Amino acid sequence: MSNFLLFLGIGLFTLVFLCLYRGIFGPGILNRIAAISAIGTKTLVILLIMGFIYNRVDMFIDISMVYALLNFIGTITAAKYLEKEGEV
Repeated sequence: MSNFLLFLGIGLFTLVFLCLYRGIFGPGILNRIAAISAIGTKTLVILLIMGFIYNRVDMFIDISMVYALLNFIGTITAAKYLEKEGEV
């Protein structure tokens, strides 16, 4: 089971790099924000997989919840800023 979770984490890590490419070379600002948000979501899942691998799920759930909250607040803040600036 540990090997399966390890390969799953490595697969998600490669998907993070694909989202990073879209975040850097995206056609528009909204695509870049969506890509960065997707990177945050994939990072949450990677953190939870690490918790299962190290048998410390309770600690990693707390860390991932804080990270999810920061990811959400960052996305909403960027969207509000772009709406106010009139770039969207």
